Amino acid sequence: MALILLVAEVEGGSLTDIGGQLALAAKNVAGAGDEIAVAVMSDDPTAAAESAARLDVSTVFSIAHPALAEGGTGGFDAPVSALAALCSEKQPSVVLLGKTDFGSNVGPRVAFRLGSGFAQDCIDLRAESAADRIAITRPVHGGNAMAVYRFRDRDPQVATIRPNVFDPEGVPDEGTPTGAAEIVQFDAAAAIGETRSRLIEVVAEESKGVRLEDADVVISGGRGLGGPAPFERLQELTDILGGALGASRAACDAGWIDHGHQIGLTGKSISPRVYITFGISGASQHMAGCSGAKAIVAINKDADANIFKEARFGVVGDWEKVLNGFMATVQELTGN
Repeated sequence: MALILLVAEVEGGSLTDIGGQLALAAKNVAGAGDEIAVAVMSDDPTAAAESAARLDVSTVFSIAHPALAEGGTGGFDAPVSALAALCSEKQPSVVLLGKTDFGSNVGPRVAFRLGSGFAQDCIDLRAESAADRIAITRPVHGGNAMAVYRFRDRDPQVATIRPNVFDPEGVPDEGTPTGAAEIVQFDAAAAIGETRSRLIEVVAEESKGVRLEDADVVISGGRGLGGPAPFERLQELTDILGGALGASRAACDAGWIDHGHQIGLTGKSISPRVYITFGISGASQHMAGCSGAKAIVAINKDADANIFKEARFGVVGDWEKVLNGFMATVQELTGN
C-alpha cells in the first residue's frame, strides 16, 4: 500500500481551494488500497484541519508551530523542514502541492532534501504500470508543446499541480459533516528548530474583486493598447462581467499596469471559463499562462497574430472600436 501525501495551504486560518483540487488529482494515481493523506501546516491549524477532514482523504496530518503562520513567518524554511520531517517518517510514494507561490518554493526544496525527483507546473498525472510510479504532463518550450515525464525509482515523487486544471472541488462548507478522515497531530518542532530567516515586514498590495487565479472571466490587454489609459476601460468591462483584469508582460514592463496582473510563463497561470484579450499578439510565453482557459476570445488588428491560432473566437480590427461595441452590448444585456 502506497501513501499519497497532499500539501494543503492555509490563508487567514482557513483552507484554500487548492486542497480540494489536489484531492481530485490524487484520484488519478491512487490504486486499490493506496492511502491519501493531507498535511495542514499553520500556527493554529485546528479549523483548517477540520475542513481538510471533509475532503476525500483518510488522514489529516496537523502540524502546528508559530513559524508556520501564513505559510512560514520566516520565509519558507519552517514549512520545508516540517514537510521534509513528515515525509521522512511517513515515507509517502507521491507528494503533491499546488503550483502557487508556496508550492513552487517549498516543493523543490523538500525534494532536494529528500534526494528525490521533482516536477513543476503539471497539468495532468496518471499511474504507470510499474509499481507506484506516476507519469506527469507539463508544458515545455514556452507552452508550445506538452511533454510526458516519468519518475525514476526513488521516492517520494514530488510535483506541483497547476491550479484549476482539475475542476475545483473547493473547501466544503462548515455545515458539511466531518468526513471519516482521522486528524493526527505531527510534532515538527525539533525539525523546524531555529529558522535561518525571519520576517521583518509585510507589505500588502490592496486588491479589489476576484483574484486572477480564481476568476471565471479574465480580460487582458497587451502592447497593442498603446498606453495605460485603455486599461481603465478594460477595468470597467471587467467590473461589469465580475471578472479579473490581466495583462501581457510587455504591458507590465512598459509600466502601464502593475506586474501583479501579468499572465504568462513568468507571471500568473489562469484557467478561466472565458479569457478575452485586447491587443495581445499571443507570444508563447503569454500563452503558457493561459493554456488552461476553456475559451479564448481574441481582438487584434493583425490577422496573422499568433493568438488567433489558440482562440475559439477572434475579431480582426481596432481594439477600441470593438471594445466600444462590445461594452454597449454587454451593458444592454446585463442592465449595468
